[in-house]
Amino acid sequence: MQSLTLHTRVGKDGILKLETSIGIRDAEVDVILVVNATSPSGKGKPKKGRGWPPDFFEQTFGSAPDFPERAPQGEYEVRENLE
Repeated sequence: MQSLTLHTRVGKDGILKLETSIGIRDAEVDVILVVNATSPSGKGKPKKGRGWPPDFFEQTFGSAPDFPERAPQGEYEVRENLE
């Protein structure tokens, strides 16, 4: 099975036209088409935030509390060298 990802545009007539070479000739194939609009109306550029609220990262950056210092982790185990 071969998977392809294409970014294309639907024409004003509402018809999606796809042409691509898949390296197979004179054979029957099954094709699965999944359409995912890149913007809510299917028109224009995709939203910058891709589902995140506007300025989400700018407003939440650094909001995690200061964590306490880590306790000592001990010494490394001494192992024999591999030859």
